Parts: sequence; C-alpha cells; structure tokens
Amino acid sequence: MDAAVMHSGSDQSDSVPRSGAFFGRRKGKALRAGQARLFATLLPTLCIDLQSSAPSSLDALFHDAVREVRLEIGFGGAEHLIAQAAANPDCGFIGVEPFLNGMAKALAAIDAKGLTNIRLHHGDATDLLAWLPPAALSTVYLLYPDPWPKRRHWKRRFVQDASIAAIARVLKPGGIFRFASDIPDYAAWTLVRLLRSPEFEWTAERADDWRKPWPDFLRTRYEAKAVREGRTPCYLTFRRR
Repeated sequence: MDAAVMHSGSDQSDSVPRSGAFFGRRKGKALRAGQARLFATLLPTLCIDLQSSAPSSLDALFHDAVREVRLEIGFGGAEHLIAQAAANPDCGFIGVEPFLNGMAKALAAIDAKGLTNIRLHHGDATDLLAWLPPAALSTVYLLYPDPWPKRRHWKRRFVQDASIAAIARVLKPGGIFRFASDIPDYAAWTLVRLLRSPEFEWTAERADDWRKPWPDFLRTRYEAKAVREGRTPCYLTFRRR
C-alpha cells in the first residue's frame, strides 16, 4: 500500500478504549413538518427495540424472508443504504445513525420508495453491536466515518480494537467488513488494527483492490465532494476468518 496510507498515528494497542458514548452532533437543521411526521409514524415501526431480547435469527426483524442481513454503521445521508436495499430486496438491512437529519433523510427515502427490508437504530452503533446475536450478519459497512484528526481525539474514532472485536462477534464466518475513507491516516489506522486482529484477513491482492471501490459500491455526495477537493478515497475489505 502507498506509504501515506501505510503510515498510522500509532501501531500500539488502543490504550484508551472507546467508551460507547457517541461523539459528535446529533442534530443540525430543524426538521420539516413531513420529516417530523415520519419520525412520529414511520420510525417506531422500523426502529429496533434494544430493550427486548435479540431474536436467535435476525430474519424475525423483517416481514418477508431474507437470505442475509447486512449492517451499515453511520449511514449519513442514507444514499448507500437506500441504494443497497433497493437493489437487494431479498436481503435485510440494518442502518445505524445517531444524527437526526441523517435519520430523517433515510425515513423520507424509505417512505418514498416503499422499502420493507430496512430496520433502523437511531443511536450509537456500540449499543446495537452488543445487542445483536453472534454470527448474525453477512456484511458490515463503515463508510467515511468521522476521522477525528487531532491526536487527542483519536480515542473517539469508531475503529478501535474493541469495536473490531464486536464486529467480528456479529459477523458470520466468511462475512465481510467494508471500510472507506478519504483520510489516509484513518485508512492506515484501520488497516493496522484489522491486520493485527486474529478474526480478520485483508482480501486485497493488488493495488486496485484498495484504490478502486468494490463492484456494487455507490458513490455518495460526500465522496464526490472529497474527490472534487482532491482527497483520494481508500477502500478496504476484510473477511471474517
């Protein structure tokens, strides 16, 4: 991998584990009337109840049978989540987003497209990962997470040894963890931690495997902006052993 990407701020074990608290804004612009209506009516029907026991099979979360369940952590504007769910109606999707306006965009798109294969968690992904049954997911996506670039904030990055172990627990053997970032330091940070994890193997065989997105990747508005501003995306895929 390029030297800029291989350089990481630290290759030591994470000395300060992520506490589980969400770091960052939860609300931006005020919700419009239609968005507020969907929060009151649609979200309760899609929201996963973490106060109840997790089902032994996540199929139980969906009205129709699904062949697999995928998770997207921090879906932002929900472009990738919605596109994946629309293109794979036989798959179940769980989307996690603590940011109010991101959840509002997801609800609007789900309502407009009539999607029935999405469930949502409006909160911290750490809580959902702890609730999920083991070996329940086929794929986990973490796309363009907040890089927290200042050294004193690195403990706030979602990718830590503890969160990697949590993702490994809920992935099936052979399951896939996909990560994308336009910040070289965070890509390197992630690669170092996944390479030292005994539960994962990096699937890359050539440079294009991290320089180009995986086949069904959807370029979001965030990524398009990053490219326009001269930042180069990095795409990392890891397989659960």
